[in-house]
Amino acid sequence: MIKLNGKNSLLIVFAILILTLVLYVPKIYLRNNIYYVSKDVNKLYAHYTSLKEENRFLAQQLEDMKFKNQIVDSIIIKSLEEK
Repeated sequence: MIKLNGKNSLLIVFAILILTLVLYVPKIYLRNNIYYVSKDVNKLYAHYTSLKEENRFLAQQLEDMKFKNQIVDSIIIKSLEEK
């Protein structure tokens, strides 16, 4: 049987403390890592969404300019034909 005196009790407490730290420190590290990576992913996704929306807006502007250019070209060609 183990004789529990002050020194043995202290060693048991330190052993339990070290075992607890060995088990929980990696878990805490991984959770923090996952949290910060997910924050980065959400930030990048928000940036992606805004760029996608801007791309759609620019594509619409380009289509409008092409349409306007076609109308102006047809007006110029029609006025040249009338002369």
